[in-house]
Amino acid sequence: MARSRAMAMSSVGTGPYPEGATVVAGEALYQWKLQAQGDAQKADIPVYELDWFLQGISPLSQSDLSLGLYRDRTVPLRHPLDWLTQQWQRRVAERVPVQYLVGETPWRDLMLTVTPDVLIPRPETELIVEIVQAWVQQQPKFLASGVWADLGTGSGAIAIALAKALPHAQVLAVDISAAALAIAKENAQRNQVTNIEFHQSSWFDALENWRGQLCGVITNPPYIPSDVVLTLEPEVTHHEPHTALDGGHDGLDDIRLLIEQSPDFLHPGGMWLTEHMQGQAHIIANLLSTAHGYDNIQVHADLAGIERFVSATLTCSQ
Repeated sequence: MARSRAMAMSSVGTGPYPEGATVVAGEALYQWKLQAQGDAQKADIPVYELDWFLQGISPLSQSDLSLGLYRDRTVPLRHPLDWLTQQWQRRVAERVPVQYLVGETPWRDLMLTVTPDVLIPRPETELIVEIVQAWVQQQPKFLASGVWADLGTGSGAIAIALAKALPHAQVLAVDISAAALAIAKENAQRNQVTNIEFHQSSWFDALENWRGQLCGVITNPPYIPSDVVLTLEPEVTHHEPHTALDGGHDGLDDIRLLIEQSPDFLHPGGMWLTEHMQGQAHIIANLLSTAHGYDNIQVHADLAGIERFVSATLTCSQ
């Protein structure tokens, strides 16, 4: 986990400390870390997550933690050691994701606030922005300055990254959850992105004013089959919002709806792009090929070589 911006300082153990910080002896923190490592190993939790946790609530770097460079200094923490113990026990006993414990996570070049109201952005999703950028470079210039929609924005990760990658474009961040939109707005402010609007809506319901005008519809929708959601690791099943995960009996309910409705909102030549579950790529590609209005259908792999995204273009005759 990247260093918390609120706690970033020039070096460990030097002042001034951030307002409200708890200053602890480095040796005490080292001993706490040893105990927490033992608890993690007993619970089969990767020990490296403990470093993410400590980097999220202190100015310690990975090398500081790996080499114990802080043992003979004092270390400012956002919370006292008792809080660390309570929260780490939640990780061990309740399987609460460490990102929720810290309240933030790095993603691309962003630092994003996350709570149980939003999914934790995954590293593989980062590639969706690269696909958009590569596509825009090959298209008429007006697409780089048009209106794009991120449907099901959650934490706002994709919308904010798109807004940064396309600084002359307008990005519509859409989510049915008011709580998720509040987090997305906070993240846009936190990352100083202004070319973005927020709309509480079920997919296109609030976007009537943009019919036929969108240069791109980008989405990371619910795509996990209903009977699979409850079999996922407890970090996901017990803590992340099911409405952002459950895509119906085969996982494709929302994707079918988006395929059906997007042609009414896309500008001719506009892009349609979705993330999906492993094994769904060719089903989605077939749905697009049999729907009216799509061409240039492509399947894209993530960095692990797994088919993760499908894109298409609205035919110019639409």
